[in-house]
Amino acid sequence: MTKCNLLIVFVVCSFFLKSEASEKDVYDFSWLDPDKEVYVLQNRKFRKKENATIHFGGGITTSGAFINSTSLQARFNYFFGEELGVEFLYAKNYGKENEAALLAQTSGPQGTGTIPFRRITKNYTGAYVLWSPFYSKINTFNKIVYMDWIMGLGVVSLAEDNNKLAFRSASLRNTVSSESHLGLSWQASMKFYVSEHWNIRADLTAGHFNVEKASGDGKTLFSNYDATLSLGYTF
Repeated sequence: MTKCNLLIVFVVCSFFLKSEASEKDVYDFSWLDPDKEVYVLQNRKFRKKENATIHFGGGITTSGAFINSTSLQARFNYFFGEELGVEFLYAKNYGKENEAALLAQTSGPQGTGTIPFRRITKNYTGAYVLWSPFYSKINTFNKIVYMDWIMGLGVVSLAEDNNKLAFRSASLRNTVSSESHLGLSWQASMKFYVSEHWNIRADLTAGHFNVEKASGDGKTLFSNYDATLSLGYTF
């Protein structure tokens, strides 16, 4: 049989033996134990469409050179489809001046060092539009882990305490100003599925606000970043 005939036979056989990979297709890998079903890439084993999920968790604030802060968060989201959804977030933050701030205040003669300016976030509430176009599957220790990548964009209302008056005048060093701001917020999330109802989610949530400068001369950008881990339940 000539090379040309072999090529024709190969093309014809490939045509008749062609199979489409659908979301219902599974493959059997004997080396996976105990769950030997591996879904093809097109399949989403865990669905978000028309599902509501609540999350509770906490983490740390990664912004602010002179504060140490933690954040407790509660989230509720609902997906209209596999890619688009909405989310509502409430966060309660607990912050205090760190060693760097205390050192700056006591480094001068007779403890009259510079008063560093700081903002301590107390709480914030946000509303987001969620977009989740990507998902992935990770094989680790013979176990398939399903994960969604989620991005959110929205608005946030934040309450904070600052020491701008103390920063301007040493005689007011114990004075605290409380302010509220409305700004833009975004979040980047990774959602790991434990089961059909339970999941673990890692989030980086950022809020950006136009606020008064510490000196009182004009406006500046203030940003708050929280990195958190939460446990979620899907209804």
